[in-house]
Amino acid sequence: MDFDVIVVGGGPAGATAAEDLARSGHRVALLDRAGRIKPCGGAVPPRLIKDFDIPDEQIVARISTARMISPTGQQVDIPIENGYVGMVDREHFDEFLRQRAADAGATRLTGTFMRISRDEHGTRLWYRPRGSEAAEPIATKLIIGADGARSDVARAEVPGGDTIPYVIAYHEIIAAPEGGTVGYDPMRCDVIYDGRISPDFYGWVFPHGAQASVGMGSGVKGVDLKQATAALRESSGLTECETIRREGAPIPLQPLKRWDNGRDVVLAGDAAGVVAPSSGEGIYYAMIGGRFAAMAASACLASGRAADLKLARRFFMKEHKMVFRVLRVMQDTWYRSDDRRERFVTLCRDIDVQRLTFEAYMNKKLVRARPMAHLRIMAKNIGHLTRLIPAS
Repeated sequence: MDFDVIVVGGGPAGATAAEDLARSGHRVALLDRAGRIKPCGGAVPPRLIKDFDIPDEQIVARISTARMISPTGQQVDIPIENGYVGMVDREHFDEFLRQRAADAGATRLTGTFMRISRDEHGTRLWYRPRGSEAAEPIATKLIIGADGARSDVARAEVPGGDTIPYVIAYHEIIAAPEGGTVGYDPMRCDVIYDGRISPDFYGWVFPHGAQASVGMGSGVKGVDLKQATAALRESSGLTECETIRREGAPIPLQPLKRWDNGRDVVLAGDAAGVVAPSSGEGIYYAMIGGRFAAMAASACLASGRAADLKLARRFFMKEHKMVFRVLRVMQDTWYRSDDRRERFVTLCRDIDVQRLTFEAYMNKKLVRARPMAHLRIMAKNIGHLTRLIPAS
């Protein structure tokens, strides 16, 4: 076998890159380890559903309200105007994307990435097929590393790929309570800002139709993620619900400064660090990152210039750098203590904050058309940070 591009990792980033390349007429292989499901709340914005042509059957719930919960139990419900937040089950959603790539012409390979070698004959990717003890080589021109936050491809090939900061996310997929449970709403996502659940991030209860995702994330060493999730389930009245599966994985905190090795490798998705700060949202950014990686690979194949691999990061950051910067400031400002978290939830009562936040989320860009609203929000931010405004 020999290919134009081998994509390592079959999550949203890798599957999207493989599909786009296959539809462009390239010989592409999608290498994935079967059976792994990433812990994920599963939220996808309308722009993703539209841009990537996601069918209705993949949307297992349509969320109309987001509830923010503070350390003291203050609750702020934010209606999602003019739309909804879609929820997907990663177990089925990722496989749908992989199969769609195969239907477009990509060759699916099941196994584990081992290493990359190069000689006078070109580049070879070595992988161990599932069920085999021996590694096998595949000839290729380019490689897209989309193999997660602790990417083996990034660590081996891209400068700085071994230093990406991350938090550990853990969640439990449970059977949604039948007949309703006090505190649980199948049309509402709950986000819990409480240091007893997570000292530096947040916890969540996200409906998935017949199931729900309950979890949290933290970058603080020594935090018992399972115990924190158990406490979250208890406070949400979900302790008695059947536990279907448990999953944990690292979630990157910031994009890498470089996504390619200047030769034949480019990164996408978590491997490139593209998870939004503050929210932890990653599916949309993974898929658009996979699309940009495919565009960069196509350009490189056409021109023969390895420098074209840099286009993946350039395109992504041109469109999303400011959003990531603003969300990074939000996280660093408001997640640092329970007092700040309390004030942040209070701030979320503001109608300007609600509208601008969800307009930005739904459309994946900052809203610039309301300058007075931005000024009012800035004034309220300063008021909370200086304690001139009460926390509740």
